[in-house]
Amino acid sequence: MINKGKVVIIVATHKEYNFPNDDIYMPLHVGKYGKEDLGYVGDDTGDNISTKNQNYCELTGMYWAYKNLNCDYIGLMHYRRYLKKDQKNNEDNLDKIVLNKEEILTLMEKYDVILPEKSGNVQKSVYEAYKKMHHIKDLDNVREIISNIYSDYLEAFDKVVNGNELCLCNMFIMSKENYDNYCEWLFNILFNLEKITDISNYSNYQKRIYGFIGERLFNVWLEKNKYLKKYYLPVHETEPLTRFEKYKVLIKNKFGIRS
Repeated sequence: MINKGKVVIIVATHKEYNFPNDDIYMPLHVGKYGKEDLGYVGDDTGDNISTKNQNYCELTGMYWAYKNLNCDYIGLMHYRRYLKKDQKNNEDNLDKIVLNKEEILTLMEKYDVILPEKSGNVQKSVYEAYKKMHHIKDLDNVREIISNIYSDYLEAFDKVVNGNELCLCNMFIMSKENYDNYCEWLFNILFNLEKITDISNYSNYQKRIYGFIGERLFNVWLEKNKYLKKYYLPVHETEPLTRFEKYKVLIKNKFGIRS
């Protein structure tokens, strides 16, 4: 018997795009506050942090869904990046590539969280990679915050940052109950970090700090909550990579950073 329940997969976007036709996939205009209306649901209604999008990236959409969506299962994808149900599926039709509701509910009978395959070609530790590409004091401050308010997560934090694997892109599918628990933990840490972090002299890229940190923290949460049964899927890119994006992929694989 397949579980019954409402499934919502939010698809973070900042522009018009082609999305899966399945009703469970909901385009969400992240960072919508003050922007042109694209005709999609925006992350600027209800309880929201839409104005922080420059610094939080897709996490403003995650926060909006945490505070405003009512469903049984929830996921996050990106406008041109999805979890792919079959590694060998070379279809051009996006609807045949992504998971449908029935497939998701079937997986949820056996697993607690569906994730992208881990980055497995990292030549440095997560900590050294972050130090190479970002401001390492921010990650050090995260450790201090965790030691103060979530000390039971400190061992998991150290294991992740000293390891060399990550689930990237903040992509997942899980129950809304687990999602809410994760978001409460995540945003409490990030909001505390924001209070003590001066990013006024950061480049526009480095100002995406909380998106970068959130990506690492998701792996910490997963490591701590080992009881969650995990199922890994490949990631499907809807567009061929540009020359610059191919370079970013090489950097990601070398240093373990987000693409």
